[in-house]
Parts: sequence; structure tokens; C-alpha cells
Amino acid sequence: MTADNDIYYINLIIEGNSNAFSVLVDRYKDLVFSLALKMVKNREEAEEVAQDTFIKVFKSLSQFKGDSKFSTWIYKVAYNTSLDRLKKHKREQSVVSIDEFNSNQIRSMDNALDAMEDDERSKAIQDCIKLLPSDDAFLLTLFYFEEQSLEEIAKIVGLTANNVKVKLFRSRKKLTAILKERLEPEIIEYYEKN
Repeated sequence: MTADNDIYYINLIIEGNSNAFSVLVDRYKDLVFSLALKMVKNREEAEEVAQDTFIKVFKSLSQFKGDSKFSTWIYKVAYNTSLDRLKKHKREQSVVSIDEFNSNQIRSMDNALDAMEDDERSKAIQDCIKLLPSDDAFLLTLFYFEEQSLEEIAKIVGLTANNVKVKLFRSRKKLTAILKERLEPEIIEYYEKN
């Protein structure tokens, strides 16, 4: 329903009703902002990226072919705008060593996280995702929180679905390292109490 609804508003905008764009902005502003924030890791810059994203979307709306969902297209614009912002400021991203982790350790960390309450776990994960490099945070957010498919993410970031799968695995390894470092004392304390 939303995809058809998006097309309706896109057609109105292309026909000259620029006020209809506010419906699309309202629908996607929170998602675009949260994705930008994951990438640039600064609230003010994320607001600028979101604004730039919507300006680009408005100017190039007639180029939207409908080959993918409008949400996928707008995510791609947000992603590329965020990358442009990062390149402009040439920020150094922190790198987490992942050499020591394997699939079993990632699974055991996932099992330990299951012991935490859902809200606590979600907040803890979100806080740790903020510590990841921008690309990793963006991919994990799209896949786990925005529930985008591998194919949709591939269209957004301009990679194959297999490459996205590999990058997601590596991003999870980095996230696991951060979670292990930050949460292990809390988890040990939790098990000692129970």
C-alpha cells in the first residue's frame, strides 16, 4: 500500500504539485535522519545530510524509475549524501580488531545478550553500533532495524547481494567485539546475581 501511495505522490509532484512532497518528507524524514546519524555520527551534520538528501530527491524525482521501492531509492540517496559528507570532512573512523573472533564466539555473545531485557538489549546494541565505522553502522541498521533485504541493501550501496552478506558478517564481528568489551562485565555480574 505504501509503495503505491508513494507513486501517487511522486506523480503529483512531477505534475507540478510541490506541496505533495511534504507527505514524502514526513513519511521518510525519521528514517533518513537515523541513517544519516549512523553514518556521520553527529546530530547537526546528520540534519544537514537529511536536508541535502531531500533536496536531491526533490530535484531528481523525475529520474525515479520505480525499478525498486521508493524507500530503497531514498536510502541510496541518503547513503551517498552521507558518504559525500564524510569525504568532505575526511574523518578518521575507529577500527575494531576482529582477529580474535569466530562464528561460535559471535553466537555465544548473541546468547548472552538474550539474557538482557529487550529494551536494554536494543539500547545497548544501538549504543555500540554508534561506535562502529559509518559503513558498518549503516549496513547493520538497514538490515536489522529497517529490515531491508540483502537485495535492497545491495541496490542502496551499489554492491552485489553476496558482497553485502560478507560485509554484514564482518560488521557483526566488529559489533560483537564492541559488545564483548562493553557488556561482558555487566553479563558476568548478571549471572553472578542469578
